Amino acid sequence: MTKELTTLTPLAEDVFKGLQAESKHLPSKYFYDARGDELFQQIMHLDEYYLTRKELEIFQTHKEGILKAINSDEPFRIIELGAGDGLKTKVLLKHFMEAQVDFTYTPVDISGNVLEILEGNLKAEIPGLKIESYEGDYFDALAEIAESPETDIVFFLGSNVGNFSEAEAVDFLTKLQHFLKPSDLLFMGVDLKKDPSIILNAYNDNQGVTREFNLNLLDRINTELDANFDRNQFLHYPYYNPHTGECRSYLISKIEQVVSIMEQEVHFSAWEAIFMEISKKYDRRQLDKLAAASGFTSKQTFLDSDGWFADVVWQKEK
Repeated sequence: MTKELTTLTPLAEDVFKGLQAESKHLPSKYFYDARGDELFQQIMHLDEYYLTRKELEIFQTHKEGILKAINSDEPFRIIELGAGDGLKTKVLLKHFMEAQVDFTYTPVDISGNVLEILEGNLKAEIPGLKIESYEGDYFDALAEIAESPETDIVFFLGSNVGNFSEAEAVDFLTKLQHFLKPSDLLFMGVDLKKDPSIILNAYNDNQGVTREFNLNLLDRINTELDANFDRNQFLHYPYYNPHTGECRSYLISKIEQVVSIMEQEVHFSAWEAIFMEISKKYDRRQLDKLAAASGFTSKQTFLDSDGWFADVVWQKEK
């Protein structure tokens, strides 16, 4: 496959790059088309997918403490990276409104579909909320909106930081803190290490929704890039390494096959894998190390009742 990349859409460029690599991979950010958004909403409500419930518990239990940790009695703005459906964030937004603090909510998401739904729901559920949505890349958004005089609180929830390897997380967070003023804060959700079976089940649910979520990316490539992936010839395979804290998901070709993408051929050997996503888990020591390595100081940590999940408040090192 030798498709020229210079005139391709970002999706096509990333797909060709990933499938031309010696170890095939696809960027997980492309999971989120309209169908992917719908499937992820289902995942968040699965019994096995504890992450949403645990972070929601933290917000419900510690909402007053969170407000005290992030608010200095001055007007501030919440910039939420990867806002999704706002299920958990609404708990805090409603509490902040009830506390009559002066703030603006700026959800940022690559999916315009998600933002449109979120903004409509928020206007209906939280009258008077000041909301300014931004569709696009996280750093494009920060570059455009993070120079205001008011204090910015960057929300990065749902353990999205776990979608990076540790080295990638340091790079991402270091870049993020460069956009912040000394008074700004990062409020970040992080999944913690625990019983490996609990972690693995969260990415290999009995109903097969997570499997469908991964396979949907093949459907998206078929639709948008005129490809002919046969999803029945791919196996969804997640595994968890308790030593590294990484849960990795793959789609594995069951047979030797050739897939056409935009009239270009991609060869798969039998049992060749496409790396789809990483979900890394941390312990408290590793979190402190991550903060220091990326230019932050840990200010406060909130835990759920089981100690499975953490929401941390980090401040940019002065």
